[in-house]
Amino acid sequence: MTKPQPTRPLSIGELGRRTGTKVETIRYYERIGLIAAPARSAGNYRAYGSEHLARLSFVRRSRDLGFSLDQVRALLDLADQRDRPCGAVDAIAKQHLEEVERKIADLEALRRELDAMVAQCHQGTVAECRIIEALSPHPEA
Repeated sequence: MTKPQPTRPLSIGELGRRTGTKVETIRYYERIGLIAAPARSAGNYRAYGSEHLARLSFVRRSRDLGFSLDQVRALLDLADQRDRPCGAVDAIAKQHLEEVERKIADLEALRRELDAMVAQCHQGTVAECRIIEALSPHPEA
């Protein structure tokens, strides 16, 4: 991650608006150490800086792409060590891609099954409904 330019302090609400993150989520990320606790203003309000904005944006984008919190933490740790080779980052991304591909395969199987169920529908009565029949438990023989 690049070093952001200094800006005026942001409130937690403004940080949330800029990153599309709920205030409760920001506080949670602080508690678990994904983002550092900010300095406090004279009125004891959280005063976030540009580094918080950059880091939270990174976390938010990673989460939007489906990376787990553990994966995000590992990526952040690696991002903080800019002189390291990026093989570890690549390994995390490849592992996540494999998980996504497994989920896609599962969803495609689910789509085929639902498509087959819907194709059996003959618009009769519920008593004759093949979808209800397919979803109902079958008595053991």
